[in-house]
Amino acid sequence: MLDRLQRLQEALQAHVRPATFPVAIRMIAPGEPWPEKTRFPKRDFGQQIAICQGFAIARHYGWIIGMRGEDLSCPLAKAVWGFEPLLDYYLNGMTCAGMYTETPAAGAVSEAQVDKWEYRQWEGVVVAPLHRTTFEPHVILIYGNSAQVMRLVVARLWKTGGRLTSSFSGRIDCADAVITTMKTDECQVILPCYGDRVFGQAQDDEMAFTIPNSKIEWIVEGLEGTHKGGIRYPIPKFLRYTGIYPDHYMEMERQWREKKEATPSG
Repeated sequence: MLDRLQRLQEALQAHVRPATFPVAIRMIAPGEPWPEKTRFPKRDFGQQIAICQGFAIARHYGWIIGMRGEDLSCPLAKAVWGFEPLLDYYLNGMTCAGMYTETPAAGAVSEAQVDKWEYRQWEGVVVAPLHRTTFEPHVILIYGNSAQVMRLVVARLWKTGGRLTSSFSGRIDCADAVITTMKTDECQVILPCYGDRVFGQAQDDEMAFTIPNSKIEWIVEGLEGTHKGGIRYPIPKFLRYTGIYPDHYMEMERQWREKKEATPSG
């Protein structure tokens, strides 16, 4: 397992070069031991955080972060991740209405389409920088710019061809990153949501990409294969061309040419 993660780490550093650490994510089943050196926000920081903040701490600080219901501040994450029961208030669109949707009815449509865990299906979630991961992850999450995410999309399609399909709402991207990836067993392009930008401090030039455990080898092979095929990051610039200059610059060329023509040769 660790050898597989090491190969992925090396491939990402060689071919994608993300600015922050790729992170490994595992859902912790009831009774399952937590990895060593896991830090719990409430116990260790005296703070409750959003799940996107946990992603950010792992990818920026390199810490192993464990999150249970008691560690979370975000009511939406508590509900969607099954740490608290779903309420009719949420399901009827009241947390969407007036902020993300015009009406509660439209909000209910949005909430119904968010992937969710069952209540108490999991004890919690652990997030670790890929290079420090000692557990079998369910999902790998990489933040990057649009070119880096494009590079990962191309890598995913190396073996199969076709197109990668993801969906976006601008809300609850933590569910898109982990729950949707696990339920579909497919890579996802992640558009950081409003909360991820406020609390997780995702930047305007960042997107994200997820890899389910089953596709790790595909991504490694795809990064290497597409690299050999000529796909690169940073994107190479085409520089072998003759520039076009203003006419008053080109007047110098005209004068030089006239002088050469007026000078007898040999």
